[in-house]
Amino acid sequence: MGFSLLALVVLVGMLGPLLAGRESWHLPAVVGELLGGLLVGASGLRLLDSKEPTFTVLAQVGFALVMFVVGSNVPVRDVTVRRALRRGLVGAVLVGVLAALAGIGLAALFGTGHAALYGVLIASSSAALILPIITSLGLHGIAQLTAQVAIADAVCIVALPLAINPARAASTALGAVAVIAGAGLIFFVLRRLDRDGLRKRLHRLSERRKFALELRINVLLLFGLAALAQFAQVSVLLAGFSLGLVVAAIGEPRRLARQLFGITEGFFGPLFFVWLGASISLSELGSHPAMILLGVCLGASAILSHLVARLVSQPLLLGVVAAGQLGVPVAAAALGTQLRLLRPGEDAALLLGALLTIAATTVAASLRARRERGSAIAP
Repeated sequence: MGFSLLALVVLVGMLGPLLAGRESWHLPAVVGELLGGLLVGASGLRLLDSKEPTFTVLAQVGFALVMFVVGSNVPVRDVTVRRALRRGLVGAVLVGVLAALAGIGLAALFGTGHAALYGVLIASSSAALILPIITSLGLHGIAQLTAQVAIADAVCIVALPLAINPARAASTALGAVAVIAGAGLIFFVLRRLDRDGLRKRLHRLSERRKFALELRINVLLLFGLAALAQFAQVSVLLAGFSLGLVVAAIGEPRRLARQLFGITEGFFGPLFFVWLGASISLSELGSHPAMILLGVCLGASAILSHLVARLVSQPLLLGVVAAGQLGVPVAAAALGTQLRLLRPGEDAALLLGALLTIAATTVAASLRARRERGSAIAP
């Protein structure tokens, strides 16, 4: 991958802020970046090959950083979020029950035998998609939504390999436990260093000498945990999100937050979303019309299932926002194709369902933002 293609990726990624810059549209930047990837990738002009090794590695770095930033922005020390944790957990469980039933029904209807896979997809929520959207639009009253999305995302990331390939369930579960244990160890070490005052001394030295030591150390920890995830054959999403939660629990310095924001939002984050859009190929759906209906049913089932969180006081619009899917369907399509477990066109159907949830999440978040701003303006 040369500099010409890197320049193209950055140029295409500019579509994100270009569309998000129109404040009346209330669109998050990731929508434009995904659309740009679709335009120049497998579903469009084919100028970018998502399977190119260097592009793939950079995208995985971006994915890990995006999830790290997302996790570090989760207000785990906020009393409001802690109070909402129970309702978020109940909401995730209710969604999971409906998702399991819907998965069984869709597998029987289309005769694929993938009830467990569909259930995981329908129940999933993408923190990498949803949390940047609600942050960029400045939505309020999202403590319960944040808790529900974080729980659903973590559980579905672990459950996906088990659902798609039950033969390796034991090794996958052990890999997830290893990554979580690694993040827990990092938490205890960093907390001890913080209590001993070493972290503050390191911060002052880095600020005085312009060494960016905190950024280097956190990137080192992130890549180390991601390497463990790859070795254990677990998504780097779990590694990034877990480490982000660790940093959030200890307390993230403002300087580190600005540095992470710069390298993530300035390059690696947009690159990941452009790569993700470029990796989606919808051309196979034309050859398998039944898979189009499957994709629509998956997307609709996800949206409707997440509305059940209304029973625990989740506003309906935020319920739709919680249905947004991203990493789990992409991972399912890639893994299923690699292991030859999916039917022809089924991988595209999974991605079509995800695109429908992304569209619904974007519209619902925009409507919510407009209502909040309208209420703030009204006397």
